[in-house]
Amino acid sequence: MRTDRRMTAADCALPAATEEYRIRSADGHWIHAEAYGHEGAPTVVLSHGWTCSTAFWAPVIHQLAGEFRVVAYDQRGHGRSDIPPTAAGYSTAKLADDLEAVLVELVPAGEQAVLAGHSMGGMTVMAAADRGEVAARTAAAVLVSTGPSDLLAEVNVVPAGVRPPALRRLLHHQILRSRLPLGPVTPVSRALLKYGVMGPATPPGRVEATARVVHACPTGVRRRWGRVLGELDVRPQLAKLAAPTVVIVGTRDRLTPPVHARRIVAALPDPRGLLELPGVGHMAPVERPAEVAAEIRRAFDFTTADVRSVNA
Repeated sequence: MRTDRRMTAADCALPAATEEYRIRSADGHWIHAEAYGHEGAPTVVLSHGWTCSTAFWAPVIHQLAGEFRVVAYDQRGHGRSDIPPTAAGYSTAKLADDLEAVLVELVPAGEQAVLAGHSMGGMTVMAAADRGEVAARTAAAVLVSTGPSDLLAEVNVVPAGVRPPALRRLLHHQILRSRLPLGPVTPVSRALLKYGVMGPATPPGRVEATARVVHACPTGVRRRWGRVLGELDVRPQLAKLAAPTVVIVGTRDRLTPPVHARRIVAALPDPRGLLELPGVGHMAPVERPAEVAAEIRRAFDFTTADVRSVNA
């Protein structure tokens, strides 16, 4: 049966949340968060990427909500969180503030969660690694399709045939800081999005669902966060991410190619594996949610094993 391109994948729609929260960050901005699954179960905290929202994590939430308490929140400017009115509200330090506020509010002192961050969400986890309240509440981390620095030097959205390298870097810089609105989702915009951020085998329904999430991001928010990403360097904090950490990347990721994942693994104090997903682009949680969820489960498993070994 032929798939209708207008239909989204069924698991790309969020299930009903068990709780919704408004959490005040350090500078007064309000962050929207939602919980799924069962209160009292082990907690997973999901942090989404640039131009996305809580809805981006829907396929992974469907995979995990039957076993865990899954908390997902909208990064500032995205989804239902406050939009900072000036450039001062956009920085990796602000992202770290927001994650810290979410953890302090939703993970009680003395308890820990597995943190999973995709793209800018992974950068958030790295940026917050030196925060005492974050470290105390982190059992393990899963970094998906992300990088710690030098994003413009490695991104390859512009075809390799475009030369010289300085021109490619300039074009990538313009993509990050574009002031152009994305407008409605169209066949052309879906095709461009798929080329830029998803693997060639991604089903049409998943491309459509991703396009709807990305196109919902306000243009000004997209541009200001793009400026932050163009200057990103969280390597000092990455070196302090003491929790056991898994890294995931798609082999066809054009935004944060596998070279970044390998650099992260080399810099981590406690790396627990690098999973490279063949043919997958930048949107691994939507393209391959079962594999991403499996690595999150594995993070709980080896955390439990560590506790058993300490107590033996």
